Amino acid sequence: MRLSALSVRNVWRNRLRATLTVLGIGVAIVAFVLLRTVLSAWTVGAEAAAKDRLGTRNKVTFVVPLPKRYIETIRQVPGVVEAGYASWFGGKDPRHENEFFASMAVETKTLFTIFDELVVAPADRERWLQNRKGALVGDVLAKKLGWKVGDTVTLQGSIYPGDWQFQIEGIYGSTRKVVDRSSFFFHWDYLNDSLPEGSPLRDRIGWVTTRIADPQQAGTISQAIDKAFDEQEIQTLTMSERAMNLSFLGMVSAVLKAIDLVSLVILFIMMLILGNTIAMSTRERTREFGVMRAIGFLPHHIAGAVLIEAIVIGGLGGALGLALSYPLVERGMGRFIEENMGSFFPYFRIHEQTAMAAMILALLLGLIAGLLPAYRAARLNVIDSLRRAG
Repeated sequence: MRLSALSVRNVWRNRLRATLTVLGIGVAIVAFVLLRTVLSAWTVGAEAAAKDRLGTRNKVTFVVPLPKRYIETIRQVPGVVEAGYASWFGGKDPRHENEFFASMAVETKTLFTIFDELVVAPADRERWLQNRKGALVGDVLAKKLGWKVGDTVTLQGSIYPGDWQFQIEGIYGSTRKVVDRSSFFFHWDYLNDSLPEGSPLRDRIGWVTTRIADPQQAGTISQAIDKAFDEQEIQTLTMSERAMNLSFLGMVSAVLKAIDLVSLVILFIMMLILGNTIAMSTRERTREFGVMRAIGFLPHHIAGAVLIEAIVIGGLGGALGLALSYPLVERGMGRFIEENMGSFFPYFRIHEQTAMAAMILALLLGLIAGLLPAYRAARLNVIDSLRRAG
């Protein structure tokens, strides 16, 4: 019998211990895959950003808005096809106080030109454009809160205090899965005109999104936009849409780093579990290794047998973990998160890179966990091994 076949058979010598070890690794892989999926889902919107869109905000902080008059200057910059503005509203439906969703006041006439991935029925789109109090909501959000076209909803503002009444005129979808379909859009003019004269927020916009003719010129156009406001009291910072989205994520960078750290801890625990199993198996087979050496097997044969066993257990645990992860995410958790947390996770699915990384890590950690037991087994003295086990 070949040494590799013997090693595979030895995996199940102690069935209970091997089964528990594989289950333990499988559970660890499930946890690892879920955490990595959270990280990838959190950044998927940023990674899938359009290359021909730029974002312009206050140079110092998101919190301080820009003067609305900046929009006309930006539109005059060479290479700019269109520019539109928006402000974060931060409203919530008092009937669903625990449901968070993005609510934004937008420039309606440019929204569909800049964000051409949004899909709305022509009749709904026209009604929304005509109604100053009209709202356009994502299909995921509408389904979650039970809204439909024609409903009147009231949002309580946080940045703009008070009760604000809207009529849902349209429900949008998207041509791309990674686009957030849990947002609430309404007319910026309605918001601005409702503010009292002298309000510090009147005629102020949160940010500007610009569509450019040539993505290769994004850096040059960004510099030109910012240069136009160098001498202004409020200066700007313009960047690609991807960079701007990632800068939003920077506000929760501590959470992302914590998730990353936890996933590494899980890998370390998995290695300890596997290393302990292989070490116990090696100690129990001291006499067997002594006999193998006595009949002509060399130290590297012994080490190889132990390493193969560790890699096989790691691989089985990795395969089990992936087999459990896919139905958990694809059929259950993923759909639930997209429907209930779409503003944060518009597309919650396991990426191929995550699955491949999990399997490779399971095999690699099996190899690492088996190194020390393999080294010790290879260094066993033949006579001492036979005496110790005799």
